[in-house]
Formats: sequence, structure tokens, C-alpha cells
Amino acid sequence: MVILGAVLLVLFLGSLDQTVVGTALPRIVTDLHGSDQYAWVVTIYLLTSTITVPIYGKLSDVYGRKPLLMIGVVLFLIGSALSGLSQSIDQLIVFRAIQGLGAGALFPISLAIVGDMFSPRERGRYQGLFGAVFGVSFLLGPLIGGFFTDHVSWHWIFYVNLPIGILALFVISTVLHNVRRGDTRVRDFDYLGTAVFTAGVVPLLLGLSNKGTTAADGTLPSWGSFGVGGLLLIGVALLALFVYVEARAKEPIVPLTLFRDRTFSASIAATLMVAIGMFSAIIYLPRFYQVVRGVSATQSGYETWPLLVGLIGGSVVAGRLISRTGRYRYLIVASTLFLMVGTGLMTTLTATTNNYVLWAMMLLVGLGVGPGMSGFTTIVQNVVSPRLMGTATSSLTFFRQMGGSIGLALAGTLFNQQFASLLPGKLVDAGVPQSVADGIANSPSRGSLTGVGAAQGAANVVTGVHNAFAAATAEMFWIGVVSGVIAFVAVLFVREVPLRRRDEPQPLGDGAGLPGEEPAVVGAVA
Repeated sequence: MVILGAVLLVLFLGSLDQTVVGTALPRIVTDLHGSDQYAWVVTIYLLTSTITVPIYGKLSDVYGRKPLLMIGVVLFLIGSALSGLSQSIDQLIVFRAIQGLGAGALFPISLAIVGDMFSPRERGRYQGLFGAVFGVSFLLGPLIGGFFTDHVSWHWIFYVNLPIGILALFVISTVLHNVRRGDTRVRDFDYLGTAVFTAGVVPLLLGLSNKGTTAADGTLPSWGSFGVGGLLLIGVALLALFVYVEARAKEPIVPLTLFRDRTFSASIAATLMVAIGMFSAIIYLPRFYQVVRGVSATQSGYETWPLLVGLIGGSVVAGRLISRTGRYRYLIVASTLFLMVGTGLMTTLTATTNNYVLWAMMLLVGLGVGPGMSGFTTIVQNVVSPRLMGTATSSLTFFRQMGGSIGLALAGTLFNQQFASLLPGKLVDAGVPQSVADGIANSPSRGSLTGVGAAQGAANVVTGVHNAFAAATAEMFWIGVVSGVIAFVAVLFVREVPLRRRDEPQPLGDGAGLPGEEPAVVGAVA
């Protein structure tokens, strides 16, 4: 339980940082005179933390969880301390890159440690706590970020990581035993695969980040531009080369044999789709409250509390039910149905939607996301060899993060297109003359209208803008509907492999081992 507490602290460390920094970022870039590099503070962290996830997972299988997790925490704390000391935007970007290099270890290795410590039947109960940690950090992040930014200094949003990380580091170093899963030698490590993987993921993430970054006039880059489409094509081509390299590597960082098991592949696909639906909701609902309901940036985060209640409650309850019954398939099927229904109802959102109705819809979306946060990790760890648990868990984490990036790019594109398309009609409906409405809609500064207030223009213009913003937000939730349908189809291919109470080998029906070894076993070695 002491180790579990330290692992939860590590997870809290990583998830809290993302929400705290987001709240304080406008003040940070203003103080450091870096508005033109605003996006890079987030993008560089996303790049380094995502690229390193599979690498940490593979290394933890070979050299043990303890040293790799400690390296990750130390790098994260060094990056946090240096970020707090930043005196320029360039320094902050470099130090955030270091922070991301450490963050890549926090989620996959922490989840793998739970797999090491508990039997398959027990894991669900504890994996469910991870969803709760994510939800709690989402609630506390804006509060902590806003408090330090407004009353102390934004530098302290990075320093707050230090006591939490040092405590977790102390417990891990003194209590956690190191268990090695393999006998890979340093010279056998997949250096070529690592290099090609990095070369492929960097342009892929940059293209997605560029697509989701709004320009000063409120527009987004087109998919056909080199900064988006060109980078995406380069990334996809290099990742195709990565698959070729991995198929021939002696010790691949991502063994392709894992994907031969349909349960593993279906879980990865469903996780990707759920993440696409989840991140678009989490990002755009606070914006809806800020623009349409007129609340502050900090307050808007708390207005989404039903979504977090569903996420936290769904994750914890699903984890306990999985541990109690030893079965999971009906839970993840039900959760994808909740996601489809919840996002489907969100497509009816308007500027005047009753708060209670909106809360109910958000609760359903949360219930569609929460069970998967504990369920898919338990499923994946249940169908792979203990030797590959870190690799499998990191693959799940990687695709979850990629789903978030894809979801944000798609949501940003659809929202902007719909807002531009709907604005003239909504302005006319609100009583604005057609010629004036067309002029507003065609203005290069159209994007700034999303922040218009009653004191800044006629009431009917404000009403039209708010109605257009709400309608565009509603249309954006069709992404969640489509991703929910795909996730639902994917989970139908998940096999019900009973979770055992003891750690004993169990062959898989369609194998998830490596060439030349016995069929993959299910279980964990404490």
C-alpha cells in the first residue's frame, strides 16, 4: 500500500502539471514576452513525453521498473525546477522539454508497477484509482494554478511539483523492489527502431499540433499546408518504415507480435477512439462556459464537474466490479454505449440549454470515458506475458496520448469551419441586418468574436455570436459520436479472458508472445 501510494503520487504529479500549466500559461507568456511562441510551451512537452513512452516501457521490461521510474521522476523534477527559474520563453521551452522527457515514464511505468504487484483479479480495483487521480488533478489544477498565478507567482506552479516528487522518489527508492523481466544486453537494444520511431512521431505530432493551433485571426492552418499535411505524410511514411524495422529487430521496442492478439489490438483501437472523444469534450466545454455563459477561465473548469464525476466514479466503480466479478467485457461495452449516447445528446447543445440537462449529458460522457481508464489497462495486462507488461502498457498510454492529439486537431478544424458557416445565419436570426452579418462573418478578425461581451457590441450581435458558438460546439461532438461507434465495434472483438486470483501462467488462444518462446502467459510476478 505504501508503494501504491507513491505510484499514485507520481501519477498525480504528471496529470496535475498539465492542468496547472494550462491555467497559468497566458500570464507566463505575457511576463516572458513570448506570445508568438505560446504554443511551443505545450507542444514541446507533448513531443518529448509522447516519444519516450514506448522507450521507457521497453527499458522497464528489460532493466526493471524502479530505476526507470526514478530516472523519469528525477528528470521531471529537474525540468520543473528549471522551468520555475526561467527568465525567457526560450529557456522555458527547453526546460519544458526536459520535464516532458521525465513525464514519459510516469504513466506507463506506474501502471506496469500495479501489474507487477497485484494478481490479474486484483488489478482492476487499483487501476480504477488512476482514473480518480486524473479527475482530481483536473479539479485541483485550475485552483492551484490560479492561486499561485494571482497571489504568489507563476514560477511556483512548477515548484509545487518538487515536494510531491521528492516524497514519491523517497518511497520508491526505499521500498520498491526491482524486478527484471528480460536478459537483453545493451548491444541488442533496438537503437534503429528507437531512432526511426522518434523521427516519425515528431512530424506527426507537430502536424497535429499545428492544425490545432489557432492563428491571431482565429483561423487554423489547412490540412493541405506543409506545416500540417506535409508533416503528417512524412510522419506516416516514417512510421511505416518503423513497422518494417520492428518486424526484423532482435529486441523491438514495440513487438509487432503483440498485435496478433485480437483482444490487445481491439483494446488499443478502442483506447485511441475514446481518447479522441474525451479530449475534444474536455477542451471545448470550458470554452463554451467562458464564451456563452460568461464565466472566468478558472471557474469554467469547475463547471464541467459532472463530466469529472462520471469519469472518476466510472473508473473507480468499474475497477472494483472487475476485481469482484473477474469479468470486464460487459463493462467496456456499456461504457462505449454511454459515450455514444452522451456525445450524441451533446450535439443538441444550444446557448440556452438548461444547466441540469447539460450536467446530465456531461455525466453520461464521463461514464463513457471512466471505465475504459481502468478497464483497458487491466485487459491489456491480462493478455500479455509478464515479460512484455511494460511494453504493452506503454503502447496503451502512447495511443491514448495520440488520440488526444488527433481529437484536438479534428475538433479545432470542425469547430472553426462550423462557426464560420453558422455565424451569418445566427446573426440574422438575432436581428442583425444581412449586410452587417455578412461583413462580420467575412472579417479577418472573426475569431476574436468568440470573446465578445455585451459591453463591446449590440445585444443582438452578442446573442448571434453566442448562438453560433454553441451550435459549432454542438457540431464538434459528432467527432465523439463517430469515435464512440468505432470504439463500440472494437470492444466487440475483445475476448473475455477470466481474471485469476493467483499468478499462474495461462496460454492465450491467439498468442501474444514472441517468436521462439512459449505462448504468452497471463499474470504478474510480484
